[in-house]
Amino acid sequence: MTIDLGHHGDTEVGAGLVDLAVNVRREPMPAWLSAPLRASLDDLAAYPDAADATAAVAARHGRDPAEVLLTAGAAQAFVVLAQALRGARRAVVVHPQFTEPEAALRNAGHPVERVLLRAEDGFRLDPTLVPADSDLVFVGNPTNPTSVLHPASEIAALARPGRVLVVDEAFSDTTYRAGVPGEPESLAGRRDLPGLVVLRSLTKTWGLAGLRIGYLLGPADLLPRLAAAQPLWAVSTPALAAATACAGPVAVAAEREIAARLAAERDHLVRRLRHVPNLTVAGDPAAAFVAVRFPGADKARVELRERGYAVRRGDTFPGLGPDWLRIAVRDTATTDAFVDVLTAVLEERP
Repeated sequence: MTIDLGHHGDTEVGAGLVDLAVNVRREPMPAWLSAPLRASLDDLAAYPDAADATAAVAARHGRDPAEVLLTAGAAQAFVVLAQALRGARRAVVVHPQFTEPEAALRNAGHPVERVLLRAEDGFRLDPTLVPADSDLVFVGNPTNPTSVLHPASEIAALARPGRVLVVDEAFSDTTYRAGVPGEPESLAGRRDLPGLVVLRSLTKTWGLAGLRIGYLLGPADLLPRLAAAQPLWAVSTPALAAATACAGPVAVAAEREIAARLAAERDHLVRRLRHVPNLTVAGDPAAAFVAVRFPGADKARVELRERGYAVRRGDTFPGLGPDWLRIAVRDTATTDAFVDVLTAVLEERP
């Protein structure tokens, strides 16, 4: 069966549906973010200048500005990597994960090998499954759609001279562990691992999917090659203003507070789902979404739409199939209403 790598959660959403398909937080924009965005509109006659935003992102992660490349969303970063690294001999994507890395690689002419993690193992990463001679490796952490957060030590074990290791941390700012400062298991600040490239997104927590802003963190000797694959002025002036604001200490502190609340809401969703008959929650969810499996999930998705709920189908993720769905974490009231409807849908089946 051919998998539609271009299918994403936004195509599931429709008028009048409660959106549990898209993993973007929808809350009022804080003034510290909205004010610079509005002010940036006065500067649109000038070409974008990424210097200040690059410096702000570098400072946020304790990096040199030469190790930061701003992109029009993390999705553009996958395209840049695939195009700039056409000389890679053996590209590997660890699945299940976000499909854009593989799509970008294939569109750039790379043959792609898949390493499939197993549901029976909780979709945990086994570094030994990645071929030793692969020189371009993509892995998500926390992984979309499984919500599994791999130990940083296991991801780091994949780094080696001669290999570019791309870690998609688009949802790292949604992770939280009590008593642990910062983002657990993030490698964004690591400068000692050879070939490590970390991708980040600012669109999820701050509801900026329409603005398109993300960035790459990686070796200073590699990033000029990646930048050469970008279009000129790839990141708009308003997006640069957002990057600067979201890299500041106020934003980082707010992210941690949001992640803590999200963890409680996610725990509530998981508890409710684990009481749904014949339904299994994948692994130990750690991000802004949860993957679930139950017989006939593909048909249940259609029935849920008829009852007002949009969820993400699972069969377009390599390594999953028609019995899988991805559900976004929402407030507890929305979760309770949704789980009640899901339970009713399953109980009404013959």
